[in-house]
Amino acid sequence: MQRFIVGLTGGIGSGKTVASQWFEQQGITVVDADVIAREIVQAGQPALQQIHDVFGAWVLLENGELNRRALREYIFEHPQAKQQLENITHPIIRAEIQRQLQTATSPYVILVSPLLFETQQTHLTQRNLLIDTPETLQLHRASQRDQHAASHIQNIIAAQMPRDQKQTLADDIVVNDGALSDLYAQLSPLHQQYLALAQTQ
Repeated sequence: MQRFIVGLTGGIGSGKTVASQWFEQQGITVVDADVIAREIVQAGQPALQQIHDVFGAWVLLENGELNRRALREYIFEHPQAKQQLENITHPIIRAEIQRQLQTATSPYVILVSPLLFETQQTHLTQRNLLIDTPETLQLHRASQRDQHAASHIQNIIAAQMPRDQKQTLADDIVVNDGALSDLYAQLSPLHQQYLALAQTQ
């Protein structure tokens, strides 16, 4: 059965999580690429064993879990290592995303991915929704939430696809620069639209 899949994306601090939680409350299955990326490198998972085999024992903490900070710092200093890591994790992440999308039972499915456009995950989706937020607001929200310096958040924003480029690629754009009620008011008609589109599949 062909599923109607809506890609949901946005930069750091844009409100992707809040938006995806709203869709979940409407009974829509949400497949989150970030959650899957964390799950596949948990202790005992094949991906973690492969990372250990490629990079060495230092990537593991004493409890057998991934030392995310050490690996992040290593990749920052050795750019070629990023490609090695992605060669291990990306195929596994993609396979698990596809598995979850295909087993979903809601009228349509939301695929949440911060790198939806950058990693060509749009070939999995029929429609794409951008949660768009001015950069100054992204900085404020993300630094408050994650307790990171503004410069760190700025680097993350700089590494992501520019807002205007995402705007041209998105089918639907929700501007999240006000109260949550404003966000929900914009999501509600889109939900109805996606329900209708899913029925025509």
